[in-house]
Amino acid sequence: MVHSSPVLPPLDTLETFARAARLGSFSAAAAESGITHGAVSRQVSRLERWMGVRLFAREARGVRLTPEGMRFFARAEEALTLLGNSGERWLPRRNKAVVRLSVTPSVASLWLFQRLPKLEGNELHVELTLEHRLADFGEGTDLAIRCGKGPWAGVRALPLWQEKSFPIAAPALAERLGQRSDALALLDLPILHDSNIEGWRRWLSREGVDYIPRGHDRRFEDYNLVIDACAQGLGIALARPPLSDAALATGRVVAVSERTLDYHVAFHLIRPDEALRSPAIEFASRFLREAGHDKATIATFIAPGRAKA
Repeated sequence: MVHSSPVLPPLDTLETFARAARLGSFSAAAAESGITHGAVSRQVSRLERWMGVRLFAREARGVRLTPEGMRFFARAEEALTLLGNSGERWLPRRNKAVVRLSVTPSVASLWLFQRLPKLEGNELHVELTLEHRLADFGEGTDLAIRCGKGPWAGVRALPLWQEKSFPIAAPALAERLGQRSDALALLDLPILHDSNIEGWRRWLSREGVDYIPRGHDRRFEDYNLVIDACAQGLGIALARPPLSDAALATGRVVAVSERTLDYHVAFHLIRPDEALRSPAIEFASRFLREAGHDKATIATFIAPGRAKA
């Protein structure tokens, strides 16, 4: 979240600042918050830039509040106490461990949301960040879900599922095609795709068609929008199981070809190389079981990583 208020300080930095002030150490604040020392330092620096004053004096054995920092600390504690006592609960219940998951909107809406209560259970609370940019594990993110070929440097990634792709359409549009499902027949209709067009190029090339996007074809940033547009009859899309399973099961879309193709990229569950926190280990285990992975694969993924130098 980008803070843009000219009156209020960046609210997401206040708790980190207060924790560092109480403990007199960025390292101790990082350990208590479950984030890195660098993330604490960046949040404090952001708050200092907004205020235009130094809140901490950096010393060899830790940090010490400046006079300006001491004055602001008293006000920050008042504000945090007020929020903590509010009848409207902004924070998850204290008896729940927080897991921070960065996920693309398509996976969240088409697969995760319906399973989230089961994955959280009674003891976990998953804080979701819906985004496409690369997850910054240094800012406190525990796990991320991204689409690509992998592997990626500095992280551990596990493909979630194998996607067998095939063309789909709204029932009314499928009727227009009749029994035809060849590439040229499909190209009589608008092609729908997400930001990666390679899937359609590979599917059509099997019949010798060199696909180049046309003016009436439609591109969407997220695959959930591709599914919605397809269900509304705007064109032909490629199924990407399991993300397309619900739309197929309810009849919103139907298959228009029996030919399938392994999708060229996959969604991955991604974690930092360093050891995961216990709540993240538990959530990753539940998530991967739900995605159909066996015990050995899950154990390898959640095993402690390389220690930081």
